[in-house]
Amino acid sequence: MESLKAKDYMQTRPITFSAEMMVQAAVEKFLNSRQLGGPVVDERGHLVGWVSEQDCIAVMLKEAYHCEQVAQVRDVMRKEVLAVGPDTSILELAEMMMGQKPKIYPVVEEGHLLGVISRHDVMQAIHAQLGTCFVHKARA
Repeated sequence: MESLKAKDYMQTRPITFSAEMMVQAAVEKFLNSRQLGGPVVDERGHLVGWVSEQDCIAVMLKEAYHCEQVAQVRDVMRKEVLAVGPDTSILELAEMMMGQKPKIYPVVEEGHLLGVISRHDVMQAIHAQLGTCFVHKARA
């Protein structure tokens, strides 16, 4: 299991956001994807924050009440982001994702976003590994 790495199972083309983007534009991206959260990157592709559907909902309620769009992603994003490296093992990720930890992590190398890995991706990796274990045991 230690040989299974984040880089082998991560999504390499996640939806991303810019800090200057209006929250409504971010919401449209969420509605057109399966991601629950996404990395906020600068023009060089460096991770600068994280925004989630949950972060956007509170702002949407306020904007709907006042019938105006004023919030940018920078206003709601978290600047302290838990990230993993491309060589983080799937086993370590699975342990990190248990409980109330994030369900999706950005995969970063030297500050540059490479992709994201979700709990679903981790489950797929473990499931595939279990499948090979059962095949080997059946042959033995």
